[in-house]
Amino acid sequence: MTQTQPTIGELLAATVPMVRTLNLEFVETSAERAVLRLPDQTEFHNHVAGPHAGAMFTLAESASGAIVLAAFSDQLSRAVPLAVRAEIAYKKFAKGPVTATAELGRPAAEVVAELDAGERPEFPVRIAITREDGAVTGEMSIVWTLRPNS
Repeated sequence: MTQTQPTIGELLAATVPMVRTLNLEFVETSAERAVLRLPDQTEFHNHVAGPHAGAMFTLAESASGAIVLAAFSDQLSRAVPLAVRAEIAYKKFAKGPVTATAELGRPAAEVVAELDAGERPEFPVRIAITREDGAVTGEMSIVWTLRPNS
């Protein structure tokens, strides 16, 4: 009998209640890129019938978490990934489903080398939030760290 490992999407849905609450869809998850989609759901609309800013923030933060898990899954036995700080800019009106695409801002090998040297590395993840027509409705940057286990 073969036992399969859960996907990153399954793992995040099981451990992060907001991922389940918003019904986030994991389109692509790799160490190079993570793409998540927030379906159009009236219960998460704002006053102008678009996705609420908090829902878009959670979408982007979840995409960043997915790429961090994909890029550093082999380090989880010795370090915990934690978001340090985040900044978001809402650029255009969002309507309907939106997608967040996350990419690491530094090579993973560089981050692991700092961890190997006994440091607590920090690294940025950049996220673009887009409408179905491809227009960028928001941009987010999150600085993450790998906190070594004590």
